[in-house]
Amino acid sequence: MFCCNKLTLVSYLSIYERVVKPFTFKAGPSNPFKSDNQKAQKNTLTGFVEPAHINDFHFTRELRSFDTLGYARNPTAERSNEFIGNKEAAIGSQGESLFDSKKTGGEKRKRQANFDASDLEGYTGPWAKYCDEKTIAKPDPELQKEMDEIVRKRQANSRRFKRKQQQQENDNAEETSHLIVESLIYFAVKEAQDYQGRSFLVPPAFTGVNLRADAVPEKCFIPKKQIHVYKGHTKGVNCVQWFPKSAHLFLSCSMDTKIKLWEVYGKHQVVRTYAGHRLPVREVAFNNEGTEFLSASFDRYVKLWDTETGQVKQRFHTGHIPFCVKFHPDDDKNHMFLAGMQNKKIVQWDSRTGEIVQEYDRHLGPVNSITFFDKNRRFASTSDDKSIRIWEWEIPVDTKLIQNVGLHSIPTMNKSPNEKWVVGQSMDNRIVLFQLIDEKLRFAKKKAFRGHNSAGYACVTDFSPDMSFLISGDADGKLFIWDWRTHKIVARWKAHDNTCISARWHPHEKSKILTAGWDSVIKMWA
Repeated sequence: MFCCNKLTLVSYLSIYERVVKPFTFKAGPSNPFKSDNQKAQKNTLTGFVEPAHINDFHFTRELRSFDTLGYARNPTAERSNEFIGNKEAAIGSQGESLFDSKKTGGEKRKRQANFDASDLEGYTGPWAKYCDEKTIAKPDPELQKEMDEIVRKRQANSRRFKRKQQQQENDNAEETSHLIVESLIYFAVKEAQDYQGRSFLVPPAFTGVNLRADAVPEKCFIPKKQIHVYKGHTKGVNCVQWFPKSAHLFLSCSMDTKIKLWEVYGKHQVVRTYAGHRLPVREVAFNNEGTEFLSASFDRYVKLWDTETGQVKQRFHTGHIPFCVKFHPDDDKNHMFLAGMQNKKIVQWDSRTGEIVQEYDRHLGPVNSITFFDKNRRFASTSDDKSIRIWEWEIPVDTKLIQNVGLHSIPTMNKSPNEKWVVGQSMDNRIVLFQLIDEKLRFAKKKAFRGHNSAGYACVTDFSPDMSFLISGDADGKLFIWDWRTHKIVARWKAHDNTCISARWHPHEKSKILTAGWDSVIKMWA
């Protein structure tokens, strides 16, 4: 201790109890507004914490008793007879915990048991029904009426029910209106027969062109000009097909729901107009003789027409949209035809009976095209699933699957005149090739025709009769002509104001090409 300016050392020895005694006096005045809890000694901000131990089983027992029964023993009380929570319930149950309480009584449900294993029909074992069990629960009439009303309201608000109801209304309208619609057949030619009594289906003899089926030009050339425009459709044309063998007529179908038969020679006029569909017609196909043809429409119907009279001979319906139709090329099987459907199936019909003969169900997407090969014993089908499947006739299991990494969806396919190649319009702006070797279809990966814009459109391709050129339209309305050997573009020009969806080379002419576009016109080039 130091005092004033003089240094004086004072020695002092304190006892141990005084040194280790806690510092208890208050520095400064006390706060008179503090409560007793606030004045109490604390070792945390909220109070005083001291270690304690409780048995895990006792803690779990009291916790579950409090959650279930509403009361538990007070863990802080010195005596364990004090309860917290619902004390009245604790007194009524004499403080029993959840583990101490007994199971409530009650008679056990009896079963209609039969443990006699020799009774084969009456043996139930431990799975017998209860004696008071009701197997049939039928509501009373009032409750059933309320339940039916709830189900009806739910169905009325569901999209699936609305679509089904709309489809049923369309089917009913089709059933009542097809008799009227199908009778609307327009005869553009005044007389169906000439002065010799021959039908317009007979090839004319004054064209100057050999129209026999085996007459093929030796050398084909590129067309130089437009020679005729066929006008009659009011909306885009989807498909054109030559009349079988002679090609002196051609058939066209359009988005205006009409099908028209045109003259190739003479006055280039409309011979027949067939009106029988309510929605756009997707594709048409002749039989071998040209006396009948099929039409596939977006109204979910495939119809068989008589070419000369214009009458609908048969109607085929599955409830799904047909994307393509094809007659079997053999004469003895020409009454059978295939239809590629939107529901991933290929349906085979007999046109004589109108019944489904076979279904080919292996694709994973809508079927786009059907092509026969191998002497018409097999056929190839393309789909939106980017695959090509090979089928045996009337066998619903595919024998081969062509699915390459670089192979896109193929909406249309066409076979070459020499039946050695098959070309397909690919969705990546290519025309891919498949070679028929030893009656097998093989994908030619390194060969393709490029240069046009066809992605997203089912542009139909075709060959020249001498196999020297390949033609196709594109999305910009252009017509492309490739050299078959070099795969180079030898000619292209603007053929239509909208998409050129189909291009057909005349099978008996050297340079006559027919093109159809979505600008509602059909043009002839030569």
